[in-house]
Amino acid sequence: MEEVSRVAKTQRFETRGSETQGSETQGSEATRPIVLGAAPAGATDSSSAARAVREMFTSIAPRYDVLNHVLSFNVDRLWWRRTARTFAHILAGPDTRILDLCCGTGDMTFALLKQAGRHDQQIVSADFSHAMLQRAYSKTCGKIEQNGNIAAPRWIEADALCLPFPRNHFNLVTSAFGFRNLADYDAGLREIARVLKPGGECGILDFSDPKGLMGRLYRIYFKQVLPQVGTMISGVRGPYAYLPNSVERFPQPEEMLDRMRRAGFREASWTPYTFGIAGLYRGKKD
Repeated sequence: MEEVSRVAKTQRFETRGSETQGSETQGSEATRPIVLGAAPAGATDSSSAARAVREMFTSIAPRYDVLNHVLSFNVDRLWWRRTARTFAHILAGPDTRILDLCCGTGDMTFALLKQAGRHDQQIVSADFSHAMLQRAYSKTCGKIEQNGNIAAPRWIEADALCLPFPRNHFNLVTSAFGFRNLADYDAGLREIARVLKPGGECGILDFSDPKGLMGRLYRIYFKQVLPQVGTMISGVRGPYAYLPNSVERFPQPEEMLDRMRRAGFREASWTPYTFGIAGLYRGKKD
């Protein structure tokens, strides 16, 4: 892989710009307009939204992993492993290039590396949050020792809407619970398609809105219980009020699949996880 950025002297991950966030107005479900992207509270444009989202993730980074596991009852670990198994055929291939986009503290990255089980399988992991990447990097040595001969990831601080990679570069691009925070979902899909090789695959794992009785129970937990518990443990209120709002705003599966097809993905599909609480969007580049 060609060198795309300079490693900072004080950190062992790389910097490429900043994530931008933005929004359009959300209507009722019946008259829901086309949503451009994420909308943090108080954001008036892409720049202020970027600052708000980055500040949220910076504020919760020290407790992010603990909160994820507690609030999901550890089911999040199963989601990452299941997603990694879905792409086992790519991970097993020789000379494959893999990008984990919006990687956060690296749990999807480590699941992919564990599934690959190879010391020569290099994965590039990119995120817009410096604080989250610091946490990801701090976990690297322990994960390598725990999982044997896996390779160390390459951590890059980058803008998901303007990635520092050439066209047709990766065999696989994944994103776990981060794509939802982009300023422009369509632009994000187009950028993923740009850096994928023809026939390359993408996998976007994110929350959904389950239906029926499970959906009603889940929404009570997600909108009332989770924000209170998250605030109590983290000591920060904003991020855990933003989370259910961002999920509610995110396109429904059929709309998301339409967006993927328009961005150049064929065989677009959505597989629900755990009664539809989360799900994996999958597609191949034309």
